[in-house]
Amino acid sequence: MLFTAPFVLFVFLPVVLLGFYVVPKQFKNIVLLGSSVLFYAWGEELLVLLLISSTVIDFSCGLIIDSGKRKLGLFISIVANLSFLAYFKYADFAFENFHLILSELGWTESVFKDLPNIVLPLGISFYTFQTMSYTIDVFRGDVKANRNFIEFATYVTMFPQLVAGPIVRYVDIQKQITNRNLSWEQFSEGIQRFVIGLGKKVILANTFASVSDDIFNFAPYDLSTDVAWLGIFIYSLHIFFDFSGYSDMAIGLGKMFGFDFLENFNYPYISKSIREFWRRWHISLSSWFRDYLYIPLGGSKNGKYNTYFNLGVVFFVTGFWHGASWNFIVWGMYHGFFIIFERLGGGKLLDKTGAIQHVYTLVIVMIGWVFFKAETLTDALLYLRQMFIPVSKNNIPGDISYFLSIELCVALIIGVAISMPIFGYLKQKLKNYNQTLYAKFFYFLFLVLIFHVSISYIAIDSYNPFIYFRF
Repeated sequence: MLFTAPFVLFVFLPVVLLGFYVVPKQFKNIVLLGSSVLFYAWGEELLVLLLISSTVIDFSCGLIIDSGKRKLGLFISIVANLSFLAYFKYADFAFENFHLILSELGWTESVFKDLPNIVLPLGISFYTFQTMSYTIDVFRGDVKANRNFIEFATYVTMFPQLVAGPIVRYVDIQKQITNRNLSWEQFSEGIQRFVIGLGKKVILANTFASVSDDIFNFAPYDLSTDVAWLGIFIYSLHIFFDFSGYSDMAIGLGKMFGFDFLENFNYPYISKSIREFWRRWHISLSSWFRDYLYIPLGGSKNGKYNTYFNLGVVFFVTGFWHGASWNFIVWGMYHGFFIIFERLGGGKLLDKTGAIQHVYTLVIVMIGWVFFKAETLTDALLYLRQMFIPVSKNNIPGDISYFLSIELCVALIIGVAISMPIFGYLKQKLKNYNQTLYAKFFYFLFLVLIFHVSISYIAIDSYNPFIYFRF
């Protein structure tokens, strides 16, 4: 199910919230757990058994670690979780490349002819990392193993952030799972955050998606250079508002159920370097890799060459985490290259360039998004050629005016403004005015308008899932 689906907005969420607030405190987690399993099973059907299996395994591993068999519990947890990921997410990729190698060596016979097409379970990368962080933290002694299965299962399966993050660590919400204070103020904040996220996704991301998809559906050599740049610029806004919109909705829903999830985005497109970009983009993932991979590898403690190696490993895994494709691996290593470049001294040079730092970061990020968006490496390289080798086209597919509708231009202006902390700055400047009854009333009308327009878009728009659902 999608948060933007009318059934979810007008039936599922109201019923679940009503049931959650009606039942006594000791039953609230049961309501949240049951609704979360139903939410996942509605779209994934029998694949919900994989989610349940992962929950049972890591709950048991936490108890094994707590009983004194620390290495055994951690070993079972890591092997089980990575095995699930390896099979469901990467098996097809591995066999495809295995066949490619064999064919290059002259082997013409097909191997594993009857290998079934493996379905990627929704959100497997997110909940796998979530449960692994729990057992690792129990192993480290950062948290105690939870002996209440209902509480632990509620944490793992929580539908607001289950299928596309943010990655919520048990250590961050352990107290909220057992005892959280529910208030109208927090519930109200949750509704506001959810509506903002809904508008980001439906009004902005979907508008950008329709145009960026159209541009990328053309053969790269049919596009002029300006259209190629327009396409990747729009896609950069598309992926930001798609994912940050989902995160806003997840954080908002979390507040409605009494949880405070950590922020997942912090204006990444105002960054002055790629290092800063990764401190602002998908914060829950980048911090996960920092704490559970980069630092355990040694971080930056064992000399500069080991540091560069560790960064290379982290960004290789970061790319591979996003999908079983060479495009994602190249995208990850590409970012890793610039992180290392900045540590080698490039960062100090950038500090002296003023506003050029921002241009550098945006250009590097947009070039990287080409690998993220394109279907194959060949497509990505052809698209990049169109971006950097000036080409003009007189035919309609290559004419930039063909894509610049009034709706897109308005969305671009709003999108660029929201991607910068302009409104936060104005809010701070007008802090005293914001507390007045008039300001609150107009803000309420603003949210109503966003919700109304979002529903109108949903009513007329075609199916458009969140980008990060496929990860």
